[in-house]
Amino acid sequence: MGLNEADSKAAAQAVAAAPPKRRRWWRRLLWLPVWFVAFTVLQVLVLRFVDPPFSMMMAERQVEAFFGGEDEFVLYYDWRDAEQISKQLPLALVAAEDQHFPTHNGFDFAAIEKARTNNAKGRKVRGGSTISQQLAKNLFLWRGRSWVRKGLEAWYTVLIEALWPKSRIMEVYVNVIEYGDGVYGAQAASRRFFGKDASRLGPAEAARLAAVLPNPRKYNAAKPGPYVQRRTRAIQRQMRALGGPGYVAFD
Repeated sequence: MGLNEADSKAAAQAVAAAPPKRRRWWRRLLWLPVWFVAFTVLQVLVLRFVDPPFSMMMAERQVEAFFGGEDEFVLYYDWRDAEQISKQLPLALVAAEDQHFPTHNGFDFAAIEKARTNNAKGRKVRGGSTISQQLAKNLFLWRGRSWVRKGLEAWYTVLIEALWPKSRIMEVYVNVIEYGDGVYGAQAASRRFFGKDASRLGPAEAARLAAVLPNPRKYNAAKPGPYVQRRTRAIQRQMRALGGPGYVAFD
């Protein structure tokens, strides 16, 4: 049975009013930034209260081992709350990597400028990344260098600093960074390299763990070579200069 005149007119009006496919796709694309912001904010907010079961760097290393035929590879990761970790380790990490951590808002622009100047003069390449930036990279992103990754790192750094207290940033950082090939977090590193719990780390052991971080797959905290030994002594001197564990008592 055919459509009557009124029905035909209504159908024609509906077709005319319907947006073209291209317009619908543009609308969907315009919503993508909104969904991205909402997802990443929720992601960071949840991890303020929920301890991460893994990091993206851990996942990447596991996949790398699987496809690389590393059949004997074992990933060590054992979360410990902040009060179960010696305060010497956060102090050593701050002394070694980010001495302005208690006061900056995620970016140390003076350190970035210094690194840029040194690199421009052809001196030993050094970075200006803060602990917050390194956490953003380790927890949420992948290895490598690209403008996309750097942009995402900056975005996650802003979110972490805005939504987490400094104490939470440090707690997650000491638990997810890599201290040796496949060894992630303070507890796994303490057991693996020193045969003790993270709560019992002394200043020298904490400094040695911090000393290998430029390249934890190259340097060994259990069997430190000349470079790690020199760096360990320098970190210990800086730990004393900062005034001891009280410097990282954020709460």
